[in-house]
Amino acid sequence: MVISTLLIVVVILAIAFDYINGFHDAANSIATIVSTKVLTPFMAVLWAAIFNFAAYFYFTDHKVANTIAKTVIDEYITLEVIFAGLVAAISWNLFTWYYGIPSSSSHTLIGGFAGSGMAYAWIMGANPITAVNQSAILKTVSFIVLAPILGMLMAIIITLIIMNIAKKSRPAVAEKWFKICQLISSAALSFAHGGNDAQKVMGIIATALIAEQIIPNFEAMPAWVPLSCYAAIAAGTMSGGWKIVKTMGTKITKVTPLEGVAAEAAGAVTLGITEHFGIPASTTHTITGSIIGVGVVKRVSAVRWGVTISLLWAWILTIPVSAVLGGLTLAIIHYIL
Repeated sequence: MVISTLLIVVVILAIAFDYINGFHDAANSIATIVSTKVLTPFMAVLWAAIFNFAAYFYFTDHKVANTIAKTVIDEYITLEVIFAGLVAAISWNLFTWYYGIPSSSSHTLIGGFAGSGMAYAWIMGANPITAVNQSAILKTVSFIVLAPILGMLMAIIITLIIMNIAKKSRPAVAEKWFKICQLISSAALSFAHGGNDAQKVMGIIATALIAEQIIPNFEAMPAWVPLSCYAAIAAGTMSGGWKIVKTMGTKITKVTPLEGVAAEAAGAVTLGITEHFGIPASTTHTITGSIIGVGVVKRVSAVRWGVTISLLWAWILTIPVSAVLGGLTLAIIHYIL
């Protein structure tokens, strides 16, 4: 069996993207626990990284990975297409991280992969639209809207339930218990984040191995693929992402320990549901919607809607911008290199 240099490069890039995904999305699970001072920043990222990796032992069905692998139709998948998609995804992720924008790593990966696949189809003289699995793309795009809405509704419900249970408690005692509960809720969110996001890169690596006929199908994915993906995202989380932590933890709305518990629990439940159905939902979108939900319970004006609208634009632009970057990268590889 001969393993090409490009395949090795693609696998390394995929794992690098997973690492970047970790520090880009670290804010999702630690922003509230840092802003409420339940844990120090270092202890928070360590806590999140542990549960990111722990998800490896539970999420074994790999439904989300399978969905990602089917983004582009088989006949339009080559190592060059996968390489171009990864370059696009890494570029947009680093750009949004640099400017502290909590965009979706999931959507930039899907957009980059789809865009490079469409560009390859166009170069081959086919209709670019035929290169992508439209049902998979539609499912992903719909959750740009649905994920934050579900997170917000779940957060509102959980907040109201907690407030009703704790309404007769002494404030000092309640605060103490909320801080303990926030350790559990942030762990649950990190666990769900690892289980959801690590799978996306697993799908890309499996696709590359199938394209090179290293493995016959997705079910034959070797054990090192999920292990390396979970390890990479946990290592990335350990590196933090402090610019995005600031946006998520303080700029959307001020979060108390009670609200931190509700937001994180809502995010974990929502991600658990989407993972069960194999939907590559954005952890970023989900927890942002959850944080908005706990803010709305206080009062609508408690949410800084200007910041929220700016985030919404980043969400809307992520897939098309990544797709364009993926297409341009593929064209450069094909016509210039």
